[in-house]
Amino acid sequence: MTKMKRILKLLALLCALVVVYLLFWPVAIAPQAWTPPTAPPLTGQYQQNSLLATTERLSLGTNSPRPGAGFGPEDVALDAAGRIYSGLDDGRIMRLQADGTQPAVFANTHGRPLGLAFDPNGNLIVADALKGLLSIAPDASLSVLTTAADGVPFGCTNDLDVASDGTIYFTDATSKFPLTNFTADILEHGPNGRFFAYDPKTKTTRTLLSNLSFANGVAVSPDQTFVLVIETGSYRIHRVWLQGDRKGQSEIFGDNLPGFPDGLSSNGRDKFWVALVTPRDEVLDKLLPQPFLRKVIARLPKFLQPAPKRYSFVLGLDLNGRVVANLQDGSPNCYAEIANAVERNGTLYFGSIGESSLGRYRLAAPTSFTVK
Repeated sequence: MTKMKRILKLLALLCALVVVYLLFWPVAIAPQAWTPPTAPPLTGQYQQNSLLATTERLSLGTNSPRPGAGFGPEDVALDAAGRIYSGLDDGRIMRLQADGTQPAVFANTHGRPLGLAFDPNGNLIVADALKGLLSIAPDASLSVLTTAADGVPFGCTNDLDVASDGTIYFTDATSKFPLTNFTADILEHGPNGRFFAYDPKTKTTRTLLSNLSFANGVAVSPDQTFVLVIETGSYRIHRVWLQGDRKGQSEIFGDNLPGFPDGLSSNGRDKFWVALVTPRDEVLDKLLPQPFLRKVIARLPKFLQPAPKRYSFVLGLDLNGRVVANLQDGSPNCYAEIANAVERNGTLYFGSIGESSLGRYRLAAPTSFTVK
């Protein structure tokens, strides 16, 4: 009995220590209370479907199932010849031929290349989470464009688009947390993200928006009159006007999305493609108004914290922000956690944070529907 009492006392002490740890141990996040709008159901314009079940996988020459070894081709860019580019988490930027074959290393940033886009001169512009905003010439020579703005270094250079005049619009997802701990920024829901414009002529960077909760995807409108930027942590898209009477002003273009919006692209005509990397998390939405509870969650092991669900989800929005295409797949073998969707010649190319290959999806006609 004496031995049993000792065991019980030790267990009680251990439980007390765990409780103290969960309630009081210092954490890196400083959560801010935010009550998200009720997540829209996956019905109506967001009706669940299996359209993306026909997505093909394009090998990048690596079959690594683990981060740090050629995984997570987050974005896709295509050059004038139709060749396909994507960056991996080991720093390599891979290039495929236009038919999706013959993967080869194009360049290596020795960082973490995320967003990719070509400028009017054929240079591949890269938002590298570790190295900043980069330019890679056709001969694969690399130059650093900018690494800070307003005296604050970029913490996670994330996504970009290039306007017809060469201006590069790009995001720093968070100046506080590295990409390897991006979930901390989502859990904190702090104003750590920024949106910039880089002028290659003057080599200057100016801030367009700040105080964003995980600034992410960027897309310039086909007529160059406005640019869109995603705020992942708030499930919404901002529009910043570049021309006209409202030049410099911003407004909400899309709000209360049914998932975590990540990448954003324009098809150059009539549609923006929004990649929802995972559906909304009901538990996280309930935690967001509760800063104290989010600190408790931050103290838990990673495997017990909210994490992306393996799901395929891409929306097409018209130039007014209305949903005109809804592509999904929730099957066990789906091409999951799509981070970017880029259209070229009737085909969508997908990047992902949860795959080691690219995705290719042949668009069927029509690709839209009318929301009444």
